[in-house]
Amino acid sequence: MDASSNIRPVMFPSDKQEALRMLALKPATKKPVKLVSEKNENINLDSDFDDGTKQMSVSVSLTSVLSARSKVACDISEKSNSEIDEIDLPDVFNHLAVVEYVHDLYTFYKQQQHVGRPIDYMEKQPHINPKMRAILVDWITDVHFRYNLQPETLYLTIYIIDRYLSLDGVKRLQLVGMCALLIACKYEELRAPRVNDLMDISFNKYTREEILRMEKTILNKLEWYLTVPTAYMFLVRFVKVAKADQELEHMIYFLAELGLMQYDLIKYCPSMVAASAVYTARCTLGKFPLWTKALEHHTSFSEPQLLECARVLVKAHSTAPGSNLKVVYNKYMLQQFGGVARYPPAMSLIEVALVGPEDQASVAIS
Repeated sequence: MDASSNIRPVMFPSDKQEALRMLALKPATKKPVKLVSEKNENINLDSDFDDGTKQMSVSVSLTSVLSARSKVACDISEKSNSEIDEIDLPDVFNHLAVVEYVHDLYTFYKQQQHVGRPIDYMEKQPHINPKMRAILVDWITDVHFRYNLQPETLYLTIYIIDRYLSLDGVKRLQLVGMCALLIACKYEELRAPRVNDLMDISFNKYTREEILRMEKTILNKLEWYLTVPTAYMFLVRFVKVAKADQELEHMIYFLAELGLMQYDLIKYCPSMVAASAVYTARCTLGKFPLWTKALEHHTSFSEPQLLECARVLVKAHSTAPGSNLKVVYNKYMLQQFGGVARYPPAMSLIEVALVGPEDQASVAIS
């Protein structure tokens, strides 16, 4: 007998309640957020097999059933619309936005950002200095832009560099930067640059064996710990909270990338750097209020807490046009980024530090 004759299609009950009973789902205690519209719920895949049986007729989305079952198994209750933050409501139907869990995710990120953070390492590095680090970051940013890599890759690369320099002495800084970029690409990119590509852009200064050896050294030193919340993860969230238009968004990322070159920002946690970039950008473009209650709530930082970090970004912005390291500046002069680098820096934030406390508020909004 032909084995195929014994194969029968899986039978699904057509009744929704019976389907849920078979999947052992518990009723939700709260009205769940509907992630698909009503018109997409009904699935009718009825078709006759040769033996007269029906393929299936299901009146509920299989994806939604499986998702619900997973949540019940994990003892996770869905949030109602009233429990989801206002800024996330437009994304209720977007599965990738995970609006039900975004608050918990960022609470976790804020805790995790302090694990494995880079420290002030220059005193332990006799062969390098902040200027050399800035040159390296400028070069990596150029390579990153030319290869059209993901933003996450750039921020993770700089984290790997700073974290490794916090743990080990270095003489060949460019080799560390190349390998950090290679590691970040393998972690974030669908198609990472090859070792030969890195050899070409460094004019074959290092051999393939040296690159692979350093890559292994860095990974072992970091104990393969790469899943970290970088400033970019917070930038994405804070840009959304700020309800930024395209110009403000470009300005925020411009200042954040300038911040990657500033060694002085290592002492600040990633969420503070991201929040400061948003605050500085709003000051630069004259967005009022400069800091909203929503931003303070979601970032966990008040306006005074951000001033010191913001001044570093303002100084970087003010010196960018005349600097020899102009990759970020030139990048954000391009039309695709709105040419936001052309705006004058928010020097009022630096002036705040030069006046008395009673005059700071008036200077900040002048």
